[in-house]
Amino acid sequence: MTNTSTSMLHRAVVDSPVGPLTIVASERGLRALLWMGEEDSRVRVGPSSDTDDPHGMIAATAAQLEEYFAGTRTEFDLPLDPIGTDFQQSAWMALRTIPFGETVSYGEQARRLGDQRKARAVGAANGRNPISIIVPCHRVVGADGSLTGFGGGIENKAWLLDHERAVWSGMIVS
Repeated sequence: MTNTSTSMLHRAVVDSPVGPLTIVASERGLRALLWMGEEDSRVRVGPSSDTDDPHGMIAATAAQLEEYFAGTRTEFDLPLDPIGTDFQQSAWMALRTIPFGETVSYGEQARRLGDQRKARAVGAANGRNPISIIVPCHRVVGADGSLTGFGGGIENKAWLLDHERAVWSGMIVS
């Protein structure tokens, strides 16, 4: 089901090794994790306030991101509230099944969704993923293993993949 909630959203900017990230939370969960300069309209986050965090979602997200970047968290445990079409929602759910430190191709993600011929549609859906890092679209690569499209930039995609490989192999990168 497509989420079309228009309730007030709350936001805060946190520092990270890949630059400032904006956490956007609704009353139901994490709505978006935006890269510096990313347009809110691209991920459809709606009106927001910097005033408070009534449900602690921003604090919880910031804490889990800090653990991820420190190499002590490999899975996120947050209620999510992204807005998207049914197909986008299914593509984003498939992203959450890609194990930490591993990658799959767009074709493989499409195959997991039931139709390998929909690799381009999967790529488009991933490109609208409003919750980067936590919904790990950075773990999807080209058929030849090349790093392609990423809202946070290819450099950050490479950094995230290198970070996860280092954590996975027991060496934490900082």
